[in-house]
Amino acid sequence: MSRRGAVQRSPTFFVGAEKQKKDLDAFQRREQQLAEVYYKNKPLCFNACTYQRTHPVKANSGHRDADATLVSPMAVGVADGVSQIEEYGIDSSELPTELLRQCEELAFDQLLPRSRAIAPYHGPIPLVREAFCGTECLGSTTLVLALLDNSTRIHGKLHPMIAVISIGDCELVILRRLQGRSGPLELVFHTEMQRVDGHCQTPLQLARVDERIDANFDDSITVEVIERGSAVHCISAYEGDIVIVGSDGVFDNLYLDEVAAIANTVLPPSGASRPTQSSLLTHLSKRIVEAAHQKTKPTVGGFLPEAPIGRGGKMDDTSCVVAEIIEWTEAHQKLYAREEVYPKWSNFWHCQVGCDGDENELQEYDGEMTPPGFRKKSRRDDEMFCSIS
Repeated sequence: MSRRGAVQRSPTFFVGAEKQKKDLDAFQRREQQLAEVYYKNKPLCFNACTYQRTHPVKANSGHRDADATLVSPMAVGVADGVSQIEEYGIDSSELPTELLRQCEELAFDQLLPRSRAIAPYHGPIPLVREAFCGTECLGSTTLVLALLDNSTRIHGKLHPMIAVISIGDCELVILRRLQGRSGPLELVFHTEMQRVDGHCQTPLQLARVDERIDANFDDSITVEVIERGSAVHCISAYEGDIVIVGSDGVFDNLYLDEVAAIANTVLPPSGASRPTQSSLLTHLSKRIVEAAHQKTKPTVGGFLPEAPIGRGGKMDDTSCVVAEIIEWTEAHQKLYAREEVYPKWSNFWHCQVGCDGDENELQEYDGEMTPPGFRKKSRRDDEMFCSIS
């Protein structure tokens, strides 16, 4: 388990166009992890929940939380706005939120299981490129996005894949019960942070800025970052896999084995084949955020805990999405088919980003299972169940 040296705690810095361009080839990664055996020949989807919280010290100083999270059936992700943008009078939360909203709409059109796709899916890079080109806000953000692609076939049989695209220092891990349902969750995949010159405060980033920040900036620079600098991975997806997506506030403070240990504590083996209750997924995301914040506090002996970024961790905005891979059922099909007739989340769930749905629509969901995007009105404000939060 590697230990990274201690660093100063400072805001995330904007990285100029020319600086990013010269490092793109070094960041680029294209990888596929394909397991040929897949028996069930059925489509899959995400059932996910998210929790985010600004570190109390930053919140007390009036700091704006620039993290945004995406929870939907075919896409989950985190975008972390660059805080230095605030110094120029730009809301650092706007671009991350708008970008993920565009990603959600494209994933819905291209990836939702249906007899005929509304639009063709060409992979994660074209999807993120189109999403960025569909945004208008100024800002700068890192991004990690997971897309569930049910179109892959091996030997004529359906073989769902998770396509992961990362730009910057948000991270994603996949846990799987390799020893069967009675075994522990084990790490099978994780992304790596992309940071310019290895500096923890200068991640690779997607940006749209004006002359106040970078006179040489043009949108084509960000398109080039997406096309040449992104890290893309394709991994076989299996029912029961746990996907954990977090901002750097999570993975700068927690080692991968610590994340896996928390997951096994909250989600012990049950031997059952039923999907995990949404309340447990929310609890896991909250436990991970709380554990990340705990790294900045002295232990009983007065010592600061070890963290990947250095002893004492980092006080930061912290967001975490926890998703389980589950079967796409007839209940999902009926629920989301309405979107083809009324093609906006706001029409379906009666708010701008997909909240407070009609609970009568959920009668076919077992126990506490609810479709991504649904939020009961009694939930606390900091427990985000919205499609975009």
